Amino acid sequence: MTSEKNRIPPGPSGTPLIGHLVPFRRNPIDFLLRMAREYGDIVAFKLGAQQVVLLSHPDYVKAVLTTDHRNFVKGRGLQWAKRLLGEGLLTSEGEFHRRQRRIAQPAFHRQRIATYGNVMTDYTIRMRAQWTEGKPLDLHGEMMRLTMAIAAKTLFDADVEAEAGEIGEALSTSVEFFNRFTLPFADLMAQLPIPSTIRFRKAKRRLDETIYRMIAERRASQEDRGDLLSMLLHAKDEEEGTGGMTDQQLRDEAMTIFLAGHETTANALTWTGYLLAQHPEIEAKLHAQIDAVLGERSPTVEDLPKLDYVEKVLAESMRLYPPAWLVGYRAIDDYEIDKYKLPGGTIFLMSQYVIHHDPRWFPDPSRFDPERWAPAAKLARPKFSYFPFGGGPRVCIGEPFAWMEATLILAALYQQWTLRLVPGYPVVLQPLITLRPKHGMQMIAERRRK
Repeated sequence: MTSEKNRIPPGPSGTPLIGHLVPFRRNPIDFLLRMAREYGDIVAFKLGAQQVVLLSHPDYVKAVLTTDHRNFVKGRGLQWAKRLLGEGLLTSEGEFHRRQRRIAQPAFHRQRIATYGNVMTDYTIRMRAQWTEGKPLDLHGEMMRLTMAIAAKTLFDADVEAEAGEIGEALSTSVEFFNRFTLPFADLMAQLPIPSTIRFRKAKRRLDETIYRMIAERRASQEDRGDLLSMLLHAKDEEEGTGGMTDQQLRDEAMTIFLAGHETTANALTWTGYLLAQHPEIEAKLHAQIDAVLGERSPTVEDLPKLDYVEKVLAESMRLYPPAWLVGYRAIDDYEIDKYKLPGGTIFLMSQYVIHHDPRWFPDPSRFDPERWAPAAKLARPKFSYFPFGGGPRVCIGEPFAWMEATLILAALYQQWTLRLVPGYPVVLQPLITLRPKHGMQMIAERRRK
Protein backbone atom coordinates (compact mmCIF):
# COMPACT_ATOMS: atom_id res chain seq x y z
CA MET A 1 0.00 0.00 0.00
CA THR A 2 1.33 3.45 -0.93
CA SER A 3 2.17 5.59 2.09
CA GLU A 4 0.64 9.02 2.60
CA LYS A 5 4.01 10.65 1.89
CA ASN A 6 4.26 9.00 -1.53
CA ARG A 7 1.04 10.44 -2.90
CA ILE A 8 1.39 12.46 -6.10
CA PRO A 9 -0.03 15.98 -5.71
CA PRO A 10 -3.29 16.77 -7.49
CA GLY A 11 -3.19 17.88 -11.09
CA PRO A 12 -4.66 17.40 -14.54
CA SER A 13 -4.16 14.33 -16.68
CA GLY A 14 -2.23 15.26 -19.79
CA THR A 15 -1.84 14.03 -23.34
CA PRO A 16 0.28 10.85 -23.62
CA LEU A 17 3.98 11.52 -24.33
CA ILE A 18 3.73 15.31 -24.35
CA GLY A 19 1.75 15.96 -21.16
CA HIS A 20 0.76 19.64 -20.99
CA LEU A 21 3.53 20.93 -23.22
CA VAL A 22 1.17 22.47 -25.79
CA PRO A 23 -0.94 24.67 -23.45
CA PHE A 24 2.16 25.56 -21.43
CA ARG A 25 4.03 26.77 -24.50
CA ARG A 26 0.98 28.48 -26.00
CA ASN A 27 0.36 30.65 -22.94
CA PRO A 28 2.47 29.69 -19.92
CA ILE A 29 1.16 32.42 -17.60
CA ASP A 30 -2.51 31.58 -18.20
CA PHE A 31 -1.72 27.89 -17.84
CA LEU A 32 0.06 28.33 -14.48
CA LEU A 33 -2.63 30.68 -13.14
CA ARG A 34 -5.28 28.12 -14.06
CA MET A 35 -3.32 25.27 -12.43
CA ALA A 36 -2.98 27.20 -9.15
CA ARG A 37 -6.62 28.30 -9.21
CA GLU A 38 -8.02 24.83 -9.95
CA TYR A 39 -5.70 22.57 -7.94
CA GLY A 40 -4.24 24.68 -5.12
CA ASP A 41 -0.75 25.47 -3.85
CA ILE A 42 0.89 22.19 -4.97
CA VAL A 43 0.04 20.98 -8.48
CA ALA A 44 1.64 18.14 -10.44
CA PHE A 45 1.68 17.93 -14.23
CA LYS A 46 3.98 16.80 -17.00
CA LEU A 47 5.88 18.71 -19.66
CA GLY A 48 6.80 15.95 -22.06
CA ALA A 49 8.20 13.14 -19.92
CA GLN A 50 9.31 15.55 -17.19
CA GLN A 51 7.43 15.52 -13.89
CA VAL A 52 6.78 19.13 -12.82
CA VAL A 53 5.31 20.49 -9.59
CA LEU A 54 4.06 24.07 -9.32
CA LEU A 55 4.41 25.58 -5.83
CA SER A 56 2.22 28.63 -5.18
CA HIS A 57 2.50 29.35 -1.46
CA PRO A 58 5.16 31.64 0.07
CA ASP A 59 6.09 29.00 2.65
CA TYR A 60 6.91 26.49 -0.09
CA VAL A 61 8.96 29.08 -1.99
CA LYS A 62 10.88 29.85 1.21
CA ALA A 63 11.59 26.13 1.73
CA VAL A 64 13.03 25.60 -1.75
CA LEU A 65 14.99 28.86 -1.93
CA THR A 66 16.32 28.95 1.63
CA THR A 67 15.75 26.08 4.08
CA ASP A 68 16.31 23.19 1.66
CA HIS A 69 18.28 24.96 -1.07
CA ARG A 70 21.16 22.44 -1.02
CA ASN A 71 18.83 19.78 -2.45
CA PHE A 72 18.16 21.83 -5.59
CA VAL A 73 19.93 22.85 -8.77
CA LYS A 74 18.64 25.19 -11.45
CA GLY A 75 15.96 23.83 -13.75
CA ARG A 76 16.18 23.05 -17.43
CA GLY A 77 15.58 26.62 -18.61
CA LEU A 78 18.77 27.90 -17.01
CA GLN A 79 20.69 24.77 -17.96
CA TRP A 80 19.72 25.67 -21.51
CA ALA A 81 20.82 29.27 -20.87
CA LYS A 82 24.38 28.02 -20.29
CA ARG A 83 24.70 28.00 -24.07
CA LEU A 84 24.98 31.78 -23.83
CA LEU A 85 25.87 32.55 -20.22
CA GLY A 86 28.33 29.73 -19.55
CA GLU A 87 29.05 29.17 -15.86
CA GLY A 88 28.02 32.62 -14.63
CA LEU A 89 26.34 33.31 -11.28
CA LEU A 90 22.89 32.73 -12.76
CA THR A 91 23.65 29.24 -14.08
CA SER A 92 26.57 27.76 -12.09
CA GLU A 93 26.04 25.38 -9.18
CA GLY A 94 27.56 24.06 -5.99
CA GLU A 95 30.99 25.03 -4.69
CA PHE A 96 31.97 26.71 -7.96
CA HIS A 97 28.95 29.04 -7.68
CA ARG A 98 29.74 29.80 -4.03
CA ARG A 99 33.35 30.65 -4.90
CA GLN A 100 32.35 32.89 -7.82
CA ARG A 101 29.82 34.69 -5.64
CA ARG A 102 32.43 35.30 -2.92
CA ILE A 103 34.77 36.81 -5.50
CA ALA A 104 32.10 38.94 -7.15
CA GLN A 105 30.29 40.13 -4.01
CA PRO A 106 32.55 43.16 -3.24
CA ALA A 107 31.82 44.58 -6.71
CA PHE A 108 28.16 44.88 -5.67
CA HIS A 109 28.67 46.42 -2.24
CA ARG A 110 26.24 49.29 -1.68
CA GLN A 111 29.01 51.86 -1.29
CA ARG A 112 30.61 50.65 -4.50
CA ILE A 113 27.48 50.75 -6.63
CA ALA A 114 26.57 54.18 -5.22
CA THR A 115 29.45 55.54 -7.31
CA TYR A 116 27.49 54.60 -10.46
CA GLY A 117 24.56 56.89 -9.65
CA ASN A 118 25.90 59.79 -11.71
CA VAL A 119 26.28 57.52 -14.76
CA MET A 120 22.65 56.40 -14.45
CA THR A 121 21.36 59.95 -14.14
CA ASP A 122 23.61 61.45 -16.83
CA TYR A 123 22.66 58.82 -19.40
CA THR A 124 18.95 59.26 -18.62
CA ILE A 125 19.17 63.05 -18.98
CA ARG A 126 20.89 62.59 -22.32
CA MET A 127 18.09 60.28 -23.48
CA ARG A 128 15.20 62.46 -22.31
CA ALA A 129 16.74 65.44 -24.15
CA GLN A 130 16.37 63.50 -27.41
CA TRP A 131 12.63 62.95 -27.05
CA THR A 132 10.27 65.04 -29.17
CA GLU A 133 6.93 66.16 -27.82
CA GLY A 134 3.97 64.51 -29.53
CA LYS A 135 6.14 62.06 -31.46
CA PRO A 136 5.56 58.34 -30.76
CA LEU A 137 8.45 56.40 -29.27
CA ASP A 138 8.90 52.75 -28.33
CA LEU A 139 9.42 52.97 -24.58
CA HIS A 140 10.67 49.37 -24.40
CA GLY A 141 13.29 50.01 -27.08
CA GLU A 142 14.31 53.26 -25.39
CA MET A 143 14.68 51.59 -22.00
CA MET A 144 16.63 48.68 -23.49
CA ARG A 145 19.11 51.07 -25.10
CA LEU A 146 19.40 53.17 -21.96
CA THR A 147 19.97 50.29 -19.53
CA MET A 148 22.36 48.63 -22.01
CA ALA A 149 24.43 51.82 -22.18
CA ILE A 150 24.44 52.09 -18.37
CA ALA A 151 25.41 48.41 -18.01
CA ALA A 152 28.27 48.82 -20.49
CA LYS A 153 29.57 51.94 -18.74
CA THR A 154 29.33 50.61 -15.20
CA LEU A 155 30.52 47.09 -16.09
CA PHE A 156 33.21 47.84 -18.66
CA ASP A 157 33.66 51.64 -18.52
CA ALA A 158 32.76 51.44 -22.21
CA ASP A 159 30.53 53.59 -24.37
CA VAL A 160 28.68 51.14 -26.63
CA GLU A 161 26.01 53.47 -27.93
CA ALA A 162 27.50 53.24 -31.42
CA GLU A 163 27.12 49.44 -31.24
CA ALA A 164 23.88 49.43 -29.24
CA GLY A 165 21.61 48.45 -32.13
CA GLU A 166 23.72 45.49 -33.17
CA ILE A 167 24.34 44.31 -29.60
CA GLY A 168 20.65 44.73 -28.74
CA GLU A 169 19.64 42.65 -31.73
CA ALA A 170 22.12 39.93 -30.74
CA LEU A 171 20.75 39.88 -27.19
CA SER A 172 17.15 39.68 -28.44
CA THR A 173 18.03 36.80 -30.77
CA SER A 174 19.64 34.97 -27.85
CA VAL A 175 16.70 35.50 -25.48
CA GLU A 176 14.20 34.29 -28.09
CA PHE A 177 16.32 31.17 -28.66
CA PHE A 178 15.95 30.30 -24.97
CA ASN A 179 12.18 29.98 -25.37
CA ARG A 180 12.71 26.70 -27.21
CA PHE A 181 14.01 24.78 -24.20
CA THR A 182 10.65 23.07 -23.49
CA LEU A 183 10.33 21.69 -27.02
CA PRO A 184 10.75 17.94 -27.53
CA PHE A 185 14.23 17.17 -28.89
CA ALA A 186 15.35 20.76 -28.09
CA ASP A 187 18.91 19.58 -27.30
CA LEU A 188 19.12 17.78 -30.66
CA MET A 189 17.70 20.78 -32.53
CA ALA A 190 20.33 23.04 -30.92
CA GLN A 191 23.03 20.94 -32.63
CA LEU A 192 21.47 21.10 -36.10
CA PRO A 193 22.25 23.85 -38.64
CA ILE A 194 18.66 25.11 -38.78
CA PRO A 195 17.99 28.86 -39.21
CA SER A 196 17.20 29.66 -35.55
CA THR A 197 20.31 27.84 -34.31
CA ILE A 198 22.49 29.56 -36.91
CA ARG A 199 21.07 32.96 -35.84
CA PHE A 200 21.80 32.17 -32.19
CA ARG A 201 25.39 31.09 -32.88
CA LYS A 202 26.01 34.26 -34.88
CA ALA A 203 24.51 36.40 -32.10
CA LYS A 204 26.65 34.67 -29.46
CA ARG A 205 29.80 35.25 -31.52
CA ARG A 206 28.92 38.94 -31.81
CA LEU A 207 28.48 39.29 -28.04
CA ASP A 208 31.63 37.27 -27.29
CA GLU A 209 33.70 39.46 -29.58
CA THR A 210 32.66 42.57 -27.68
CA ILE A 211 33.20 41.14 -24.20
CA TYR A 212 36.49 39.34 -24.88
CA ARG A 213 37.83 42.49 -26.56
CA MET A 214 37.09 44.52 -23.43
CA ILE A 215 38.64 41.89 -21.15
CA ALA A 216 41.80 41.73 -23.29
CA GLU A 217 42.15 45.52 -23.35
CA ARG A 218 41.79 45.72 -19.57
CA ARG A 219 44.23 42.87 -18.89
CA ALA A 220 46.78 44.58 -21.13
CA SER A 221 46.45 47.97 -19.41
CA GLN A 222 46.08 46.59 -15.85
CA GLU A 223 44.14 49.79 -15.21
CA ASP A 224 41.54 50.04 -12.45
CA ARG A 225 38.85 52.25 -13.92
CA GLY A 226 36.47 51.85 -11.00
CA ASP A 227 34.02 49.70 -12.99
CA LEU A 228 32.73 46.22 -12.22
CA LEU A 229 35.14 44.59 -14.66
CA SER A 230 38.10 46.12 -12.79
CA MET A 231 36.71 44.76 -9.54
CA LEU A 232 36.26 41.30 -11.02
CA LEU A 233 39.71 41.35 -12.65
CA HIS A 234 41.49 42.24 -9.43
CA ALA A 235 39.31 40.18 -7.08
CA LYS A 236 40.75 37.23 -5.17
CA ASP A 237 39.07 34.50 -3.18
CA GLU A 238 40.10 35.66 0.29
CA GLU A 239 38.44 32.70 2.00
CA GLU A 240 40.51 30.11 0.12
CA GLY A 241 43.50 32.34 -0.57
CA THR A 242 43.34 31.57 -4.30
CA GLY A 243 43.61 33.73 -7.37
CA GLY A 244 40.94 35.47 -9.37
CA MET A 245 38.99 34.56 -12.48
CA THR A 246 40.15 33.20 -15.82
CA ASP A 247 39.15 34.99 -19.04
CA GLN A 248 36.41 32.39 -19.50
CA GLN A 249 35.04 33.00 -16.00
CA LEU A 250 35.21 36.76 -16.51
CA ARG A 251 33.39 36.40 -19.81
CA ASP A 252 30.65 34.26 -18.23
CA GLU A 253 30.11 36.66 -15.31
CA ALA A 254 30.24 39.72 -17.57
CA MET A 255 27.76 38.18 -20.02
CA THR A 256 25.42 37.28 -17.14
CA ILE A 257 25.58 40.76 -15.58
CA PHE A 258 25.26 42.44 -18.96
CA LEU A 259 22.19 40.44 -19.98
CA ALA A 260 20.45 40.19 -16.60
CA GLY A 261 21.47 43.69 -15.57
CA HIS A 262 19.87 45.54 -18.43
CA GLU A 263 17.02 43.37 -19.73
CA THR A 264 15.15 43.04 -16.42
CA THR A 265 15.43 46.72 -15.49
CA ALA A 266 14.35 47.82 -18.97
CA ASN A 267 11.27 45.61 -18.73
CA ALA A 268 10.42 46.90 -15.23
CA LEU A 269 10.62 50.52 -16.41
CA THR A 270 8.56 49.79 -19.52
CA TRP A 271 5.73 48.19 -17.56
CA THR A 272 5.91 51.04 -15.03
CA GLY A 273 5.45 53.58 -17.83
CA TYR A 274 2.49 51.60 -19.13
CA LEU A 275 0.84 51.47 -15.69
CA LEU A 276 1.39 55.17 -14.99
CA ALA A 277 -0.21 56.01 -18.35
CA GLN A 278 -3.35 54.12 -17.21
CA HIS A 279 -3.44 55.82 -13.79
CA PRO A 280 -2.98 59.60 -14.09
CA GLU A 281 -3.81 60.13 -10.40
CA ILE A 282 -0.82 57.94 -9.40
CA GLU A 283 1.36 59.63 -11.99
CA ALA A 284 0.38 63.04 -10.52
CA LYS A 285 1.44 61.86 -7.05
CA LEU A 286 4.72 60.61 -8.50
CA HIS A 287 5.33 63.97 -10.19
CA ALA A 288 4.55 65.78 -6.94
CA GLN A 289 7.18 63.86 -4.99
CA ILE A 290 9.81 64.26 -7.71
CA ASP A 291 9.17 68.03 -7.82
CA ALA A 292 9.23 68.38 -4.03
CA VAL A 293 12.50 66.46 -3.65
CA LEU A 294 14.39 67.62 -6.75
CA GLY A 295 12.95 70.87 -7.98
CA GLU A 296 14.87 71.53 -11.20
CA ARG A 297 18.10 69.72 -10.29
CA SER A 298 19.02 66.20 -11.37
CA PRO A 299 18.46 63.25 -9.00
CA THR A 300 21.42 61.83 -7.08
CA VAL A 301 22.02 58.78 -4.91
CA GLU A 302 21.57 60.99 -1.83
CA ASP A 303 17.96 61.64 -2.91
CA LEU A 304 16.95 57.97 -2.91
CA PRO A 305 15.65 57.80 0.70
CA LYS A 306 13.32 60.76 -0.03
CA LEU A 307 12.01 59.23 -3.29
CA ASP A 308 10.07 56.59 -1.40
CA TYR A 309 6.89 56.93 -3.50
CA VAL A 310 8.93 56.43 -6.67
CA GLU A 311 10.21 53.19 -5.15
CA LYS A 312 6.66 52.13 -4.17
CA VAL A 313 5.52 52.66 -7.78
CA LEU A 314 8.36 50.45 -9.01
CA ALA A 315 7.66 47.78 -6.38
CA GLU A 316 3.99 47.64 -7.37
CA SER A 317 4.87 47.55 -11.07
CA MET A 318 7.19 44.58 -10.45
CA ARG A 319 4.40 42.88 -8.54
CA LEU A 320 1.99 43.15 -11.46
CA TYR A 321 4.59 42.56 -14.18
CA PRO A 322 7.58 40.82 -12.58
CA PRO A 323 10.52 40.92 -15.02
CA ALA A 324 11.60 37.49 -13.73
CA TRP A 325 8.20 35.79 -13.78
CA LEU A 326 9.13 32.12 -13.23
CA VAL A 327 11.94 30.17 -11.55
CA GLY A 328 12.53 26.43 -11.76
CA TYR A 329 14.68 24.09 -9.67
CA ARG A 330 15.38 20.37 -10.01
CA ALA A 331 15.44 18.24 -6.86
CA ILE A 332 18.68 16.29 -6.49
CA ASP A 333 17.26 13.74 -4.03
CA ASP A 334 13.72 12.81 -3.03
CA TYR A 335 11.96 15.81 -1.55
CA GLU A 336 9.15 15.94 0.99
CA ILE A 337 6.83 18.92 0.98
CA ASP A 338 3.56 19.06 2.89
CA LYS A 339 2.09 15.53 2.64
CA TYR A 340 3.90 14.62 -0.57
CA LYS A 341 7.21 12.97 -1.33
CA LEU A 342 8.52 13.69 -4.83
CA PRO A 343 11.37 11.73 -6.40
CA GLY A 344 14.75 13.24 -7.19
CA GLY A 345 14.73 14.74 -10.68
CA THR A 346 11.34 16.43 -10.19
CA ILE A 347 11.24 20.02 -11.42
CA PHE A 348 9.69 22.50 -8.98
CA LEU A 349 8.34 25.69 -10.57
CA MET A 350 7.58 28.85 -8.60
CA SER A 351 5.99 31.72 -10.49
CA GLN A 352 6.40 35.27 -9.27
CA TYR A 353 3.52 36.21 -11.56
CA VAL A 354 1.16 33.65 -10.01
CA ILE A 355 2.03 34.42 -6.37
CA HIS A 356 2.13 38.20 -6.91
CA HIS A 357 -1.47 37.98 -8.21
CA ASP A 358 -2.78 35.88 -5.33
CA PRO A 359 -5.65 37.70 -3.53
CA ARG A 360 -4.64 36.12 -0.21
CA TRP A 361 -1.58 38.36 -0.14
CA PHE A 362 -2.72 41.17 -2.45
CA PRO A 363 -6.48 41.88 -2.28
CA ASP A 364 -7.92 42.97 -5.63
CA PRO A 365 -4.65 41.76 -7.19
CA SER A 366 -5.11 43.31 -10.64
CA ARG A 367 -5.34 46.83 -9.17
CA PHE A 368 -2.26 49.07 -9.43
CA ASP A 369 -1.82 50.40 -5.88
CA PRO A 370 1.63 51.63 -4.76
CA GLU A 371 0.30 52.04 -1.20
CA ARG A 372 0.56 48.27 -0.83
CA TRP A 373 4.23 49.04 -0.16
CA ALA A 374 3.69 51.19 2.92
CA PRO A 375 5.87 49.70 5.73
CA ALA A 376 2.95 48.29 7.77
CA ALA A 377 1.36 46.64 4.73
CA LYS A 378 4.68 45.02 3.76
CA LEU A 379 5.18 43.62 7.26
CA ALA A 380 1.70 42.08 7.26
CA ARG A 381 2.51 39.79 4.31
CA PRO A 382 4.62 36.61 4.22
CA LYS A 383 8.14 37.37 2.98
CA PHE A 384 8.00 35.20 -0.12
CA SER A 385 4.63 36.53 -1.26
CA TYR A 386 6.87 38.92 -3.24
CA PHE A 387 10.18 37.77 -4.68
CA PRO A 388 11.01 39.62 -7.92
CA PHE A 389 14.74 39.03 -7.31
CA GLY A 390 14.50 35.46 -6.05
CA GLY A 391 15.72 34.74 -2.53
CA GLY A 392 18.05 32.80 -0.27
CA PRO A 393 21.73 32.19 -1.08
CA ARG A 394 21.01 32.70 -4.79
CA VAL A 395 19.14 35.99 -4.47
CA CYS A 396 20.07 38.29 -7.36
CA ILE A 397 23.47 39.80 -6.56
CA GLY A 398 22.54 42.93 -8.51
CA GLU A 399 19.33 43.74 -6.59
CA PRO A 400 20.63 46.94 -4.90
CA PHE A 401 22.04 48.10 -8.27
CA ALA A 402 18.67 47.48 -9.96
CA TRP A 403 16.65 49.39 -7.35
CA MET A 404 19.01 52.35 -7.51
CA GLU A 405 19.08 52.40 -11.31
CA ALA A 406 15.31 52.08 -11.79
CA THR A 407 14.54 54.75 -9.17
CA LEU A 408 17.00 57.28 -10.60
CA ILE A 409 15.86 56.67 -14.20
CA LEU A 410 12.16 56.94 -13.34
CA ALA A 411 12.72 60.14 -11.34
CA ALA A 412 14.81 61.75 -14.10
CA LEU A 413 12.35 60.86 -16.87
CA TYR A 414 9.18 61.91 -15.07
CA GLN A 415 10.82 65.11 -13.88
CA GLN A 416 10.26 66.44 -17.40
CA TRP A 417 7.87 64.12 -19.20
CA THR A 418 4.45 62.49 -19.09
CA LEU A 419 3.90 59.39 -21.25
CA ARG A 420 0.65 58.31 -22.90
CA LEU A 421 0.00 55.01 -24.63
CA VAL A 422 -0.69 55.35 -28.35
CA PRO A 423 -4.50 54.84 -28.64
CA GLY A 424 -5.46 51.30 -29.56
CA TYR A 425 -1.89 50.00 -29.28
CA PRO A 426 -1.85 46.24 -28.52
CA VAL A 427 -0.16 45.45 -25.21
CA VAL A 428 0.56 41.71 -25.06
CA LEU A 429 2.65 39.79 -22.55
CA GLN A 430 5.60 37.85 -23.95
CA PRO A 431 6.90 35.55 -21.21
CA LEU A 432 10.37 34.48 -22.36
CA ILE A 433 13.23 34.35 -19.84
CA THR A 434 11.94 37.76 -18.81
CA LEU A 435 8.46 39.25 -19.12
CA ARG A 436 8.54 41.50 -22.19
CA PRO A 437 5.83 43.44 -24.03
CA LYS A 438 5.50 41.41 -27.23
CA HIS A 439 5.00 44.38 -29.56
CA GLY A 440 7.09 46.91 -27.67
CA MET A 441 5.35 49.83 -25.97
CA GLN A 442 4.45 52.72 -28.27
CA MET A 443 4.03 55.87 -26.19
CA ILE A 444 3.61 59.57 -26.91
CA ALA A 445 5.78 61.88 -24.80
CA GLU A 446 4.21 65.09 -23.48
CA ARG A 447 6.47 67.69 -21.89
CA ARG A 448 5.32 68.69 -18.41
CA ARG A 449 4.06 72.23 -17.89
CA LYS A 450 4.87 73.16 -14.30
